[in-house]
Amino acid sequence: MSKPHPERACETERATEAAPLSPNIRRHLGQHLRTLFTDTLSAPVDPRLEALIARLNKPKR
Repeated sequence: MSKPHPERACETERATEAAPLSPNIRRHLGQHLRTLFTDTLSAPVDPRLEALIARLNKPKR
């Protein structure tokens, strides 16, 4: 793990300084991400992961 450099802005500061993406760029990125992850999204969920998700959905006592 690297030490933060005082002369560099932290990640959150840089993210807030960045200009928002135009709707055309957001649409383009979304289309490419959907194409890239189509197989992953249609694959069955591992039973262990389903069990963990079910535990998260249960109310705490």
